[in-house]
Amino acid sequence: MGDRRRPRRIFVNDVDKYSSKHIAEYLSTCGERVEEEDDGEPQSPEPAFQVVGTVSSSSTCEKANFLLEQYSLLSREELLPRLLDCDVVVYNISENATQDDIEEATWAITALHGEMENFKSKKTFILVSTVMTWAMTKPQETEEVETFVTEEEFRKRRPHPSFKHHNNMEKQVLKLGTGKKNKLKGYVLAAGIQYGRGENLFHYFFKVSWLSECSKVPIFGEGTNYIPTIHVLDLAQIIQNLIDVKPKSKYILAIDDSKNKLMDIVKVISHVLGPGRICQVPEKEAIAMKAYKQEELEYLSIDLRLDAFIVKDSFSFTWLAEGGMIDNIEGLVEEYRHTRKLLPIRICLTGPPAVGKSKVAEKLCEHYRIHHINIREVIDEKMAHLKDTVTRSDAEVSEQEAAQDQLETIKASMENNAGRLEDDLLLEILTEKLNSKPCRNQGFVFYGFPRTFEQASQMFSAEDGDNQDSPNGTPSYNKITPEYVFALDASDEFLTKKVQDLPQSEAQKRGLTQDEFVPRLARFRQLSRAGETALDYFDELEIYPAYLEVKADDPEFTQIVSNIIEVVGAPKNYGLSPEEQEEEDRRREIERKQKLAEEAAERKRRKEASLAEMAAQYEAWQNNLAEVKRQEHELLEAKALPLRNYLMKYVMPALTEALQECSKIKPNDPVSFLAEYLLRMDKD
Repeated sequence: MGDRRRPRRIFVNDVDKYSSKHIAEYLSTCGERVEEEDDGEPQSPEPAFQVVGTVSSSSTCEKANFLLEQYSLLSREELLPRLLDCDVVVYNISENATQDDIEEATWAITALHGEMENFKSKKTFILVSTVMTWAMTKPQETEEVETFVTEEEFRKRRPHPSFKHHNNMEKQVLKLGTGKKNKLKGYVLAAGIQYGRGENLFHYFFKVSWLSECSKVPIFGEGTNYIPTIHVLDLAQIIQNLIDVKPKSKYILAIDDSKNKLMDIVKVISHVLGPGRICQVPEKEAIAMKAYKQEELEYLSIDLRLDAFIVKDSFSFTWLAEGGMIDNIEGLVEEYRHTRKLLPIRICLTGPPAVGKSKVAEKLCEHYRIHHINIREVIDEKMAHLKDTVTRSDAEVSEQEAAQDQLETIKASMENNAGRLEDDLLLEILTEKLNSKPCRNQGFVFYGFPRTFEQASQMFSAEDGDNQDSPNGTPSYNKITPEYVFALDASDEFLTKKVQDLPQSEAQKRGLTQDEFVPRLARFRQLSRAGETALDYFDELEIYPAYLEVKADDPEFTQIVSNIIEVVGAPKNYGLSPEEQEEEDRRREIERKQKLAEEAAERKRRKEASLAEMAAQYEAWQNNLAEVKRQEHELLEAKALPLRNYLMKYVMPALTEALQECSKIKPNDPVSFLAEYLLRMDKD
């Protein structure tokens, strides 16, 4: 077995940003082929690269798992030794690079060049720049209708005014020597506008389309400009090939083969992911709408058709999206959903009338930010759409006639069925709603249909091209089939009392008057006892329903909703918008202050109650003490009465006489005088 080569160490800056993150992650997964063992067994490939990198802010605490080492808040003196340890240094200034970012890249190449004499082996410096340094380049005048700026004209490139520092940085890299003794070789990759892996600059168009909150996706400006693009992983593959091949050309355009206009890119995103329509909006509105910053709009305003050949001639790799965004939109949409974890949540609720399906659905839709499918509202929405189509001036005559026919069919069905729609028509309208882009993107909660096994089979069986067969023989189903089914139930006595407690107006609105509720409940119980039920259909699909009992002590369905959320898991949707987050923060702050005020008021009330209780206890103690003293005084008085009588009869007369005599004589020792006087009186 031959010696294995040491993995090359690669430095990438700002690995917490979109472009550098995906480049670094891709490079970390690259492996080198190794020879077979002596026994003929193939060995697992060794990693070709060890990737280290800096993060752009101190907020990224945990080291990314694709990095060998991650550096944060290093001074230049601390960073330089780490750069010198690397075989390849990649500085990426292709996306929203600040002046500080460019100055750091300038310092890095200058510092490396200054240490070149001490290199033990050759090193490579790769600057990932941007096609914005070509933005003002004029194509050569030719007789051809379509003119391109070719890669070999890089010396004539003219940058966008905001990208002159990028251009100067490119020139500095190109000045690095090319001699055999030169130990530091530099390359410039001018990358197209990057896309893929969850999106970056094009993310706004994907998000607006995915949310489908607008009837049209806005495009800022005319949108007729040509945008050079490249998938971020194709850019990573080019960097890998550049490291391995080391071509003679030092300036390389990294773009795909597409020559797409911004308008066409947004159109196809809207068509595949959203409402399918676009509208032009002035560029200044993008900033007012907080859709883009000014520096981001500059990237989207580039109008350039470039012709690149070095990558095709010098490198060999399998392109991920050589044809560009439009040709690969289906894959990009799947990438976008997967990377951002935007997965639809589809929930079906079943249960008897008045059990609380609509209330539970509202709470789930609010929590998961998905669509509440109320049958009555869906029918009203469909009829409103048909009426609009019939009266719309820009609609085709055939389209208007078809809408009119369908509208009349729906009205006739409802007239013949006491305001209810026939099952076939209801199935058609519901299926159309669940297949709409918003429902397919975010998901939904629906209830009230299907009611039977046959209806469920009609609604959810897979069609051609929409088959999701399971390898273990499970019946196939379509893409609107719910992932979760919850069967709510309660006793007839509980439901009857609940309906009886409803205000008459609400009961009439919800079809829960006594005349309506009783037959509806009986019909539900009858269908539940059928040989094959709608729940049995889901069982066959291995989508096993969860059975939840509604109880009287949970009138707001808090426990029911909590149980469902525990099964379904966390939301798979965008979080709150900045405005919604601000409103949510404001609401929470108000609730926090209210809670603090209530707690303070409760503490004050308890303190006042405690003081009042203490005052009452003190007053009672004082009263008790006074009563004790009074009783003691009376007791002493009662005990002292016989003694007083004795003293008044036998002691006080003699003592009074003695005191009077003492007062007359005023002897020097009155006590001895009184004693002798009383003694003489006793003898007499």
